[in-house]
Amino acid sequence: MRLPAVATVLLLSATGCVKEISSEERLERDSPSLAARDNTPDAAALGRVHCDDTSDALVQARNVNRPETDRVMSYIDLYTSLMKRNATFEEAMSRNPDLNYTEGSAKLVAARENCIQQTADVKVEFETYVRELVDVPTVQEVKGGNTITVARLDFNTLRQAIETLNLDDKDTLMGRVATAEKRVAPAKSEEEAPAATPASSGSGRKRGR
Repeated sequence: MRLPAVATVLLLSATGCVKEISSEERLERDSPSLAARDNTPDAAALGRVHCDDTSDALVQARNVNRPETDRVMSYIDLYTSLMKRNATFEEAMSRNPDLNYTEGSAKLVAARENCIQQTADVKVEFETYVRELVDVPTVQEVKGGNTITVARLDFNTLRQAIETLNLDDKDTLMGRVATAEKRVAPAKSEEEAPAATPASSGSGRKRGR
C-alpha cells in the first residue's frame, strides 16, 4: 500500500525534528550542576572548618543555674552546628575524594574525625538531658498556700529538642510530652490569682511527675 505524497512529506518532516544530543550536552546533563560544584569548599575553605570551639557552648548548656529552656536551646544550637560541620566535611570529601590525599590532607582528616567524635559526645549528653526532662517534665510549686503543677521548661522547646535529636522513639517521647502538658495547671494572671496572706506568702518548689 503506497502512502499519499502529502503523508510521506509529513512523515519525513516529523522524523527530521529529532535533535541529536551533542557530546558536550550529554556530559553537562550527566554531570552534577556547576552551581553544586562551585558550592563545594576546596581544601583551603575546608581547612577553616573545625569543632574545637565547643567548650563555651557546653559550659552554657551544662549550667544548672540557667533556666532549663535556655539550657535546652544551647544544646540544640550546639548540636545543630556540629551536624552542619559534619555535613560539610562529608559532602566536600565525597564530591572531591582528592581532598583525602592532597597536601595537608592529614589535618583535614583529623579535623573531620574530631567533629564526628564531638558530635557523638554532645549527642549522648544532649539526649540524656532530654530524656531526663521527658521523665520529669513538671514540678510542684506552692503558691498562696496551694500546690500546683507547673512545667519545668517550655514544652515547645522540648519538642524541638526531640525533633533535633531525631531519636528512634521520637513519637513515644512526643506523646509523653503531650500528656505532661495536659497536667500543667493553666496560667493565671496576677489579677486572677488570690492575694497571698502573710502566713502563706512563702512558696516552695519540688519536682513532680
